[in-house]
Amino acid sequence: MPEREIYLLSPRALNPETIAVAFAKTSRSPESFREIAAELSDESSAQFHEKWVVGYGHASVAEHAVLHIAFENVSRVAIETIEGNRLASYTEKSTRYQKWGMDDFTVPAELDGHPLRDEFIETVRLLFSAYAESLEPTKNLIVERTPRRENESDEAYDRRIRSQYVDRCRFLLPAAANANVGMTANARVIELTIRKMLSHPLAEVRQIGEKLKEVSKAETPTLVKYADANEYAVNTMQELESGKWKVESGKSDWCTLIDYDKDGEKKILAAALYRFDEIPYTDALKYVKSLKKKEREALAKTLLGKLGKYDTPLRELEYANYTFDLVMDQGAYAEFKRHRMMTQTPQRLTARLGWTTPLLITEAGFGSRYEAAMQAAAQMYEKLHAFNPDVAQYIVPNGFNRRVLTQFNLREAFAFCQLRTAANAHFSIRRVAQKMFEEISNVHPLLSKYMKLRDESWQSVEENYFSKI
Repeated sequence: MPEREIYLLSPRALNPETIAVAFAKTSRSPESFREIAAELSDESSAQFHEKWVVGYGHASVAEHAVLHIAFENVSRVAIETIEGNRLASYTEKSTRYQKWGMDDFTVPAELDGHPLRDEFIETVRLLFSAYAESLEPTKNLIVERTPRRENESDEAYDRRIRSQYVDRCRFLLPAAANANVGMTANARVIELTIRKMLSHPLAEVRQIGEKLKEVSKAETPTLVKYADANEYAVNTMQELESGKWKVESGKSDWCTLIDYDKDGEKKILAAALYRFDEIPYTDALKYVKSLKKKEREALAKTLLGKLGKYDTPLRELEYANYTFDLVMDQGAYAEFKRHRMMTQTPQRLTARLGWTTPLLITEAGFGSRYEAAMQAAAQMYEKLHAFNPDVAQYIVPNGFNRRVLTQFNLREAFAFCQLRTAANAHFSIRRVAQKMFEEISNVHPLLSKYMKLRDESWQSVEENYFSKI
């Protein structure tokens, strides 16, 4: 019997395109991966990709070529497009643990030579100034309320309390604020990202897309060289926002469960039985529907009763879906968008849904300064919106509200609600997660009761952390 082997095809020895070809050829070749790779060159790998990936559309081969891309000093507006791919990994500069300098922002190229450019910069600097000035009074209040531990160093103490006050002050940072992002993705995702960025209405995003294409070509020249703007995406987006369709707007709650699978719990339980039996699904579902309430509760306990704090539920929980229409502050959305197992449709950043005010800001005596800064941002937003609604996003601070439509299954609900209601989660996203959990529990109490959430409600989050929402 041949001996089992598990080993790396190291990117230190082989370039990403060669590794992708080595994996691709195993479907037709009896040789080992080492033997296949030894026969390849950069030129032959490029020829393979030109024929099979580009010529015949076997794009899955490109998924074996993995790149690590560093983005530095890009705006929060641009970051949303960079991070808009489900099959990639990101690490972003945190607004909770780091502080921003007065010049850490992007001026959109669309404002070059425009009369609003100087006023835009002045308003951004006003926001950054308010942010910098808010740090000390909020920190002092946290210091009063958070005793130093025995033998705790200054550095350790500051690290422990920093997020508590920086958390509140970050509400003032505009979307023009710069950050750094590390991205790990395969060449297929990189190509898709480039296409999306080159099709974007903002010049900054298109410029980043051009640079991303340039640096990616150094490692995967064949796999990304045909990545260009997508005419379908550009034309479709332009027509959809042309104003041709006039929809009247009414009032809605900030968290609305607009659709869910009425038989979702029964379908999940039936799927669990189906997996471990030899029956058609229709028979499993019919059986579950015939069970008495106590019997379904017993089946649900079998499915989820042994679930530990760090366990992931079985995939059968993916057979029930929920659709929410949400309004949350932009800071909360920055956390929310990281949950890429959801389908999310965010609206553009706006100043027209109002802003939130953290309670600590008010208690620190900084409330009037905060409100004045947010009002200035709202006024600047309207001026920019009249010129270009996409450019207007840059001036919107984290504290302003944003609307997003999202759909996800119960398995992802477990992941999101448990993670984002934890004690170390930001209070803005804890409010959202607790409210969504409440809505899901109202319609599917049998399975949602196995979520492990801390003893807190969205109402108590509002009371303890906000003076205005």
